[in-house]
Amino acid sequence: MKIKREIKTLILCIFTFFTVNIFSQSNTKFIVILDAGHGGKDPGNSYHGFVEKEIALKTSLKLDKYLKKDKDIQIIHTRKTDVFIELVDRPKIANKLDAHLFISIHCNSVKNPVPYGSETFVMGLARSSSNLEIAKQENSVILLEKDYKETYKGFNPKNPETLIGLKILQEDYLDRSINLASKIENNFKNKLKRKSRGIKQTPLWVLDAAYMPSVLIELGFLSNNKEGLYLNSDQGQNEMAEAIAVAIINYKKEYFGNKAGKNDQEDSSKVVAIRGIKNNSNNTESESFVQKKASKIESSKVVFKVQIAAGNKNIKLNPNNFKGLKEVSVVSTKGVFYKYLYGSTSDYNEAKENLKVAKSKGYNTAYLIAFKDGKKITIQEALK
Repeated sequence: MKIKREIKTLILCIFTFFTVNIFSQSNTKFIVILDAGHGGKDPGNSYHGFVEKEIALKTSLKLDKYLKKDKDIQIIHTRKTDVFIELVDRPKIANKLDAHLFISIHCNSVKNPVPYGSETFVMGLARSSSNLEIAKQENSVILLEKDYKETYKGFNPKNPETLIGLKILQEDYLDRSINLASKIENNFKNKLKRKSRGIKQTPLWVLDAAYMPSVLIELGFLSNNKEGLYLNSDQGQNEMAEAIAVAIINYKKEYFGNKAGKNDQEDSSKVVAIRGIKNNSNNTESESFVQKKASKIESSKVVFKVQIAAGNKNIKLNPNNFKGLKEVSVVSTKGVFYKYLYGSTSDYNEAKENLKVAKSKGYNTAYLIAFKDGKKITIQEALK
C-alpha cells in the first residue's frame, strides 16, 4: 500500500507541475507526450563525455519549441528537468491524458566506436540480437525502482522476450506508429543527410504500455565520437528536433487534417502498395504488383490474415524466402516498411489454423490481424 501511495503521489506531482489548466483546454487539442529518456540517478549511455540523459532532455525541449508552431498541438513532458521518473509512470501520463502520440527520445551506444546513425523503434515482437541488446539497455532502468518485480508483474528487464506473454497493447496503433517512424527517419536521411539505420520493432516496456501510437527515437551513437559531438551540440539538437517536429506535424495533418482531435479516422483514400503471390495450375509462382485505394483492397467481408514478419527489407515473395509458405502477401508503408502476411480468409477458425501452420514453420511470434473494407480492425471488432 505504501508503494502504491508513493506512485500515486509522484503521478499527482507530475500532473500538477506540467499540466496546469490542462483539463480546461479544448478537447480538440492534439496532445503529444515528449518523453526525455532517463534522468536523475539514471544517466543512460555515457561516452566521450556525452551523457544521454542531458542530450535527450535538451533535444526534447527544443522539439517543444518547434511543435508550438502548430497552435493545435498541446505538448506535455514526462520531465523538463534532470529528475528520475520511473519507467512505469511515463506511459501512464500519456494514457491518463488520452494523448494522440507518445515520443520517447534516447541516444544509442555500443562498445564498438564505429557504428553511427539514427534508429526509430515501434513496439512489436520481431527481434534480433542487436535489438535485444538495445531493449536491455533501455529497460534496465527498471532495476533502479523499488519493488520492480511486483510493479512490472514478472517482466525481466534483462530478458525482453518475456513480453511475449503479455497482451499486445498497441495492435490497433502499430500501423500509425510505423507511419510516424517512417516520416521521422525519412527526415533524418533526406533533410539532414544523416545516416538512417531504419525502423525496427523490439519489446520496450515504455512503448508496450502506451495506449496510442508511440515511437522511441535513438538519435545516434554517443560511442561514435563524431556523431556524439553533433548530438551534443546546439546545432545538432536543433536540427534533429526540427526534423522530428516536421514529421509529427505532417502525421497530424494526415490523420486529423486541420481540426486536431475531431477526425480520428484514417483517410480511406490513402494509397498503399500491395503485392501477392499465388500458384497457378502449373505450380509456378506468378508475382503481381498493384496499387489500390485502401477501400478497394479487400472485399466488404471481414478478412483474417496472419502477420508473420515485418521490417524495412523488401523481400521477394517466393515461398523459399518464407519457409515454404505459399500464400504470402506484403503491405508496404510508403515503401520503407514492409509487413508480410500469410493466408487470407473470412473464416475465423480457418484463420486460426493458418496461424498454427505459420508457427509450425518457425514463425513463433506470428499473430492474427483483421481487415474490413481494406482497413485494419481489431480481432474483437472482426468477431462481432
